[in-house]
Amino acid sequence: MAENSNGVGDRTSAPPPRVRLVDVAEEAGVSKSLASRVLNDHPGLRAREEVRRRIHDAAERLGYSPHAAARGLTRADTGVLSLLIPDLTNAFFARVIRGAVKRAMERDFTVLTAEDLVPRETTKMVERLVQTGRINGVMVASAQPRHPLIATLRTRGIPHVFVNRGVRGSGHNVVLNEALAGRAALGYLKELGHTRIAHVTGAGSLDSTRRLSAGFRKAAKELDLDGDLIVEGGLSEDGGARAAATLLGDHDDVTAIFTASLVQAVGVMRTAYQHDLNVPRDLSVITADETPLAAYLSPALTTVQMPTEELGAAAVDALIEQILGGAAASRVLDYAPEVIERESTAPPR
Repeated sequence: MAENSNGVGDRTSAPPPRVRLVDVAEEAGVSKSLASRVLNDHPGLRAREEVRRRIHDAAERLGYSPHAAARGLTRADTGVLSLLIPDLTNAFFARVIRGAVKRAMERDFTVLTAEDLVPRETTKMVERLVQTGRINGVMVASAQPRHPLIATLRTRGIPHVFVNRGVRGSGHNVVLNEALAGRAALGYLKELGHTRIAHVTGAGSLDSTRRLSAGFRKAAKELDLDGDLIVEGGLSEDGGARAAATLLGDHDDVTAIFTASLVQAVGVMRTAYQHDLNVPRDLSVITADETPLAAYLSPALTTVQMPTEELGAAAVDALIEQILGGAAASRVLDYAPEVIERESTAPPR
């Protein structure tokens, strides 16, 4: 209690707390960023009329009055989406980023990209950026099963999607149907005459590589091939090299290897060279990861082309739909996989 100049307690009641934008958002059941854009009549905003009415009604009920300076800043804001990537050196994610950035620009948003190096620090960063209004939503391409960010996004109601990393039961997943790529690679190799085909996959904890391996096993069964020639390896050159060494050491009759990523394929070809095997005369190599770099390797690498840029664009569309008040919905991108045939594959000897 404050005292007046005579030392007597001032009994004047304190003013009621100021109604914040976050209070309006919670009352209307929408994100803070959407409430801000609706109340400030952001140009180009395509929120549904029912959502707009709900936000304005909530603001009126609570007696919300936006701060003039904040209102001016919000009007100038084009909207910012965060994209978390597990490895910025991976060419696959470079194409996801490109697709996301292009689509975001078309929809008057900007993409802020960050590498998810330390999960706890990443979670703190996202919370801070959301609380300060610097980002409107998050695309997570680095979600591990126990990543602390998963629970934070759910409990705090932050608009988000998981990209190429499905989280079971979340309803926020935007992924490729990797099983189609596994089927295309195996079918192509069998047409060449291969019957002993192995698969170098990623860690079993990764949702995307699990789907790819499932496609490999299912296609092997359909084509009457052995679907158990699978070895896990890190999604890196070293991971591919180590997995290939294990495969070739245990199964010297393998004539073809299908990898989950281009960098793994580079490691596989290195191991083949160390084992005095010629690619493709002694060992064919194909990967589910098309990139221009594949054409400049020696030998040039055969790949299965997947809609990677489209994946980034689809993630942006799904996230903006949430930001504008729509319900979250998972999406699986189906496609017609194309084998880009190069020098690393040939009929077995």
